[in-house]
Amino acid sequence: MKIYYIYHSCFVVETNTSYLIFDYYKFKNNEGDFEFMDLLNDILNSNKLVYIFASHSHSDHYNSKILTWSQNRENIYYIISDDIKVYQNIKHLFYISENQEFKINNVIIKTFSSTDAGISFLVNIDNVNIFHAGDLNWWKWNDDTKSEEEEMESAFKNIIKTIISTNTYIDVAFFPVDPRLEENYFCGGDYFIDMFQPNFFVPMHFDDDYKIIDDFIQSQSMKNINTKIFKITHPNQLLFNQIN
Repeated sequence: MKIYYIYHSCFVVETNTSYLIFDYYKFKNNEGDFEFMDLLNDILNSNKLVYIFASHSHSDHYNSKILTWSQNRENIYYIISDDIKVYQNIKHLFYISENQEFKINNVIIKTFSSTDAGISFLVNIDNVNIFHAGDLNWWKWNDDTKSEEEEMESAFKNIIKTIISTNTYIDVAFFPVDPRLEENYFCGGDYFIDMFQPNFFVPMHFDDDYKIIDDFIQSQSMKNINTKIFKITHPNQLLFNQIN
């Protein structure tokens, strides 16, 4: 498996058989381990299956440009939240909502709700379980009222409970660590790690604030956990490279 960080909440996961692209909206090429367009060309010219996920319609998670990537490829599959509107005929496009389970070729997809728009994904492919949260998070804002805070906490923990009920070990989790939440930025990720102990935890949804990654890693350093938290330092970063 290879894991490429593109920008914000967008990642590419390469397995033995497939490429998975999550929540693309833009890229930056001013620095990095690779050029995104070179990687995309490699993907589109590969014999591997390509799965493109969009968790919801927010402009920092979805860009309609992804629909053009299928123009010269037969085996591209789009798994898109049903709050996204597509006004063109796209082959292999699957609209999905929360609490669904289905299989496309060699990938099994389960969807869950979000504490914002759209859905979150649990994907099984090539014996690897990948979770991408989309905008699922414990959104604990400093100006929330007490009732708003309690409602958010309950909603978040209930979704986590639903995911737990699948009894699935998560190998890789992509999850928001958002600096706009100020001192509460760690709450959702901290709870997620406590509940699932994933093999790899990959922070996302932080724009250009890479310091927040160091802060989050430090917040977990005193805990007795077996989860590796990836340190992201720049766009277009190869985070993991172990293809069997």
